[in-house]
Amino acid sequence: MRFRLGAPALFLLLIWDVASAAPCAQVKTKPGAWVATQVDALVGAAHAAYESDDALPAYERVLDRITGTLRRCGLARDEGFLDRHGRFVEYVEAASLDRQPDHELGFNVPDGQYFEETRDYVRIPEFLLAPGFLRSVSRYETLDRAKSFLRLLNSARAPADQLIFFSYTSRHLGTPDNAHSYRRLLIVVPGDAEEGVPDKWVQFGVPDPGARARIRNVSVVSALAGAGGTFDAYFKDYYRTFRRDGSIGVKGRWELGEGDDNCVRCHKSGVLPIFPVAGSVSAREQEALLEVNRRFLTYGAPRFGKYLDESKFGPGLGSESGGRRGGQPGGGYGETGARRAVSCASCHRHGQLGALNWPMDRIVISSYVKGGLMPFGFELNAPERGELYERLIREYFATDPASPGILKSWLLSKLS
Repeated sequence: MRFRLGAPALFLLLIWDVASAAPCAQVKTKPGAWVATQVDALVGAAHAAYESDDALPAYERVLDRITGTLRRCGLARDEGFLDRHGRFVEYVEAASLDRQPDHELGFNVPDGQYFEETRDYVRIPEFLLAPGFLRSVSRYETLDRAKSFLRLLNSARAPADQLIFFSYTSRHLGTPDNAHSYRRLLIVVPGDAEEGVPDKWVQFGVPDPGARARIRNVSVVSALAGAGGTFDAYFKDYYRTFRRDGSIGVKGRWELGEGDDNCVRCHKSGVLPIFPVAGSVSAREQEALLEVNRRFLTYGAPRFGKYLDESKFGPGLGSESGGRRGGQPGGGYGETGARRAVSCASCHRHGQLGALNWPMDRIVISSYVKGGLMPFGFELNAPERGELYERLIREYFATDPASPGILKSWLLSKLS
């Protein structure tokens, strides 16, 4: 069936075409000026979104607007534009992946495809789905019973296959289903890289003592060692379902239709080391905590396979040299402890533990720096740590034309 446009409708369409074409003509006439303006808007909105989740919708609107212009004006296919501003285009495309339908994980492929292709890597081991264990691990009061079950399993496992486990309280984040839940039971299940079997870090959310509310989350982060000191990281969140008959089911959060999160926002290093609240790990389990973090250090540089090219997000916090930093917004440290401690990128860069770049989680970053965990090996007092944190963030997100920050400089190709 065909419809003939009347004169008023045709006139409106022509007006729309002219209005849509005009910005593209302006962009193509002065592409450098347009990119500079968009970089300022994007970095400023990202900074606000980093500081407060309330600013995230505004950041997403800026990102959507830039993506729409790139697409509408054909700039992502314009070789001349890409020669000059390809880094900016690649960054926007990577940062906007989770704005696409069915790309909540922030990967190049749809979420369903990712979970299908990585299913064997992130499957919870069957022995951790035993009904008795699931009941025990779902209440704080019966957590010791769950640990006894794990110790029994270890009695029949070879030394290289021993489960490493301990309970603790997180300093940083609640579980995906309860932002106020910080108790965890972590179980590291050793793999076999030669057989293509990854280490699996399986983490159960545990309710507070006496709590009536159920904690549903079970997370799996897998690490498969590769060549050249690298490893591939894979992720999946599961939710427990507590049935009326007392049984407990476990199914993927995504499969349950309850959404998912952008994995790399928190997991820049693939697997995260564990820095629990002081005193929350028992003396008996301290060695397990140390062993888990030693294992983390053996993995090397994180990779995300074909699903994400992390280098497209650029350098991260503290990534500039001391000489250049002196002229940056974070400069002027003098010889304070904070100045000497700006060494994030000595470990957190591409090819090592992964750069701490946007998108990143404020709670994790601020907790590590202000809480005394990072930078590693530096003894700083609380005011120095506060100064260090503020300067790192300002240095990264600054948009001052006379003294641009790391992200702006990199997006404008003024920083390698």
